[in-house]
Amino acid sequence: MVAMLCKRGREVELRILLTFSRAVDWLNERIGHLVFWLVLVAVVVSAGNASIRYLFDSSSNAWLELQWYFFSAIFLLCSGYALLRNEHIRIDIISGRLSERGQTWIDIFGGIFFLLPMSLLIMWLSWPVFTDSYIHNEMSGNAGGLIRWPVKILIPIGFFLLSLQGISELIKRAAFLMGLIPNPNPKKGGGHGTPSEKPAE
Repeated sequence: MVAMLCKRGREVELRILLTFSRAVDWLNERIGHLVFWLVLVAVVVSAGNASIRYLFDSSSNAWLELQWYFFSAIFLLCSGYALLRNEHIRIDIISGRLSERGQTWIDIFGGIFFLLPMSLLIMWLSWPVFTDSYIHNEMSGNAGGLIRWPVKILIPIGFFLLSLQGISELIKRAAFLMGLIPNPNPKKGGGHGTPSEKPAE
């Protein structure tokens, strides 16, 4: 009886955490879709800069730096979205041979001991880099270059979003192991989406 009550309590706690997980998934989904447009903007800026350089023999370091500012924003702000969509790089030599539960345990282990320590540490260490750049109004060392702090703040923001998504993925995998939701990371061939809780029986 006590064991059943404890299990029921853990299920209630996980369902509350799943609400947080869905909010994180929604946030990274929205940010990912917004950042998609930066790809188009980056292409237009790159094409315009190249055209002006070849047609008019003119160029600007500001436009060149703006290109890699956009690239940095795409890479960093979409890191959480890539994790949500399971588009990050995997080495499946071993895990590909395991069952879904085995793969889930590997994801949990990797999230706790590798992903979250790495992302939280980089987020923590990059914040003083941004604040120092902001306080001193750091400028590019290139003639006509851009101010530096807007691109430097992308680092802690990007790794904050990645950390949030890492926590969300841990919650979903724990819920899957307890039978509360479908597999959030199905094997290839299955669809991927934000899982929802199974109906109460």
